[in-house]
Amino acid sequence: MNSDQTLLNKRILSIDILRGLVMIIMALDHTRDFFHIDAMTTDPLNPETTTGLLFFTRWITHFCAPTFVFLSGISAYLSAQRSTPARASMFLLKRGLWLILIEVVVITFGLTFNPTYNFIILQVIWAIGCSMVLLALFSRISYQLVLIIGLILVFGHNIFNLFPAPADDKVNLLVKVLFTALGTIVPVGNNHFIAVFYSILPWTGIMFVGYATGKWFNKDYSPSKRYRNLVNSGALALLIFVALRLLGIYGDPAPRKEYHDVFKNLLSFLNVSKYPPSLEYSCLTLGVAMLFLAMTENTRNKMSKVLSVYGSVPFFYYILHFYLLHSILVILFFLEGNTTKEIVQVPFLFRPVKFGYDLWIVYCIWFFVVASLYYPCKWFKKYKATHDMWWLRYV
Repeated sequence: MNSDQTLLNKRILSIDILRGLVMIIMALDHTRDFFHIDAMTTDPLNPETTTGLLFFTRWITHFCAPTFVFLSGISAYLSAQRSTPARASMFLLKRGLWLILIEVVVITFGLTFNPTYNFIILQVIWAIGCSMVLLALFSRISYQLVLIIGLILVFGHNIFNLFPAPADDKVNLLVKVLFTALGTIVPVGNNHFIAVFYSILPWTGIMFVGYATGKWFNKDYSPSKRYRNLVNSGALALLIFVALRLLGIYGDPAPRKEYHDVFKNLLSFLNVSKYPPSLEYSCLTLGVAMLFLAMTENTRNKMSKVLSVYGSVPFFYYILHFYLLHSILVILFFLEGNTTKEIVQVPFLFRPVKFGYDLWIVYCIWFFVVASLYYPCKWFKKYKATHDMWWLRYV
């Protein structure tokens, strides 16, 4: 058996395949943000103005964040089985705080290239970090409590959409950060802002459900039972999504609209809310993720091997792809004839509103970025597997 295959066998391949797939798809959305001509001015998910390809380009990336958070929960459970409860909890706490710091310092700069840090962006890594801190606390109490809280958060957080926002500004801000954030901009001083794009607790619910699901991936768990659990749970989640979408009563703050057009009706049906992740959104994305895990457990081919490379070092890939995308943006910014006077834009430096290319060029840049990161990821994957430094557990 060669060394690459040995490394694969130390991990759960279906998880790495799925994680790798969503990491690759995720880069497509960020590439569109940086390079598509209409990224700053139009909504790609609006059935009234979008095209089929543009809608798909944005919509397919809906599967990335919830799947990544869900798999992070599974990984947290599996990691905890190799340690004492106290050590596992402490590691989750430290890693969660570390991820929050990385979001503020490293990822914000990769997104903005703004050395003044006057516009800090809190996205999925922030949500994962906060969720890990909470998981560190509740996992010490009991596995059952994590599962119960996770289900309550996933199924219940949309109740806030049924009531008016709190009148008190501080309470309203707290509710937004914890439950309902949809691009909440918080001023800090005269010229500094924090943009909360990912509310904490809905994503915490997804991570907690992932943690509870991790039990199915124990090495002594029956593969046939795991398969049945994943298929049944995935199918049930999709049925709940369809039922809630048809009823339009609960589960999404933006119910579907009816058009006199079959195609627009289809787009509206699929256009579920990501910010924060609605119940319908979570059922759709996690349902598909569970079915994918069930179907790929015994997959062994060239494509699965490639995907597992990205999926085994997701944090490393995530950081690099932002810096590579923004570096390409700087080059194209000057090649387009822009000068230093146009550099300062909010929130992304080197990204004027009236800048960008057709969608096919976006896809070309995306393919180039993903392909360029394959060998660095492959190297780092092997490095992690053959070295035992403490800091490698954090990246």
